[in-house]
Amino acid sequence: MRDRRAEALAIGALILMALVWGYNWVVMKVALRFFEPAAFAAMRMFFGSLVLFAVIIVTRRALRPKSLPLFFVIGLFQVAGSTGLATWALEAGGAGKTAVLVYTMPVWLLLMSWFILNERLMGFQWVAVCLALGGLIFVLSPWHLRGTLLSQLLAVASGICWAVATITAKILARRGSVDVLSLSAWQMLLGSVPLVIAAVVTYHAAPIWTPASLAALLFNVIMASGVALMLWFYAVKILPAGTAGLGSLAAPVVGVVSAWIQLGERPDAYEATGMILVVGALAVLAMRQLAVRRGFVGV
Repeated sequence: MRDRRAEALAIGALILMALVWGYNWVVMKVALRFFEPAAFAAMRMFFGSLVLFAVIIVTRRALRPKSLPLFFVIGLFQVAGSTGLATWALEAGGAGKTAVLVYTMPVWLLLMSWFILNERLMGFQWVAVCLALGGLIFVLSPWHLRGTLLSQLLAVASGICWAVATITAKILARRGSVDVLSLSAWQMLLGSVPLVIAAVVTYHAAPIWTPASLAALLFNVIMASGVALMLWFYAVKILPAGTAGLGSLAAPVVGVVSAWIQLGERPDAYEATGMILVVGALAVLAMRQLAVRRGFVGV
């Protein structure tokens, strides 16, 4: 019963995370009107880590990291790598398109999970994988890619870095109990150091402070870099890495729809088809998990 409750909470965490991270692509696109990419990424992560450390102190948790080297590796790939590259890619690319390219992450995660964690996919999970991959192909539309080539490559590289960080977090969890809040805070702080260095090296203009820029930064610090990141690591800790990766595919759909509504980035027929396939993959995955919990199929 406790395992089922934990799994249900993890799935709920994935849904909330997808909503926050999906809409945040629009927020970040707006923020880059006022901030340089490296400076914005550094600020959102550094100040986000301070918020999490404040929560740790208030809740009287241990400040000392359980495994500083692995925390640093996670921060290097999740924060400096994935977040930094995604923000840079977003400067030149559309919010919806960049979101989808970054979320090729589950493809890399599935491959890494197969070879590193031995988490083999079975039964209807393969149907979900095929639908998800087909959806990504349609959304990416490689036959007529938009935006600059550099932006697209940076976004895909961001997804690869995210997958590496997720695998590392899963390995860390297998070594024993890991405090999700501590992991989130330390990896954000450690990962923000390379971003601060990059911001100093690439500095050209000071941030423009307006109510819109401040609201965008606060949303990223509190919700996207704090709350949603903890939800992600909690889901990865409870669910198989491949399942968590597929579940996160809902975020780019939210990103594409949000960018369409707020920024006027209307998806074409291929992108719309891809989103339908992705949603179908999530539905297949959810139905299989429900069947497993009710004993209709085996794990």
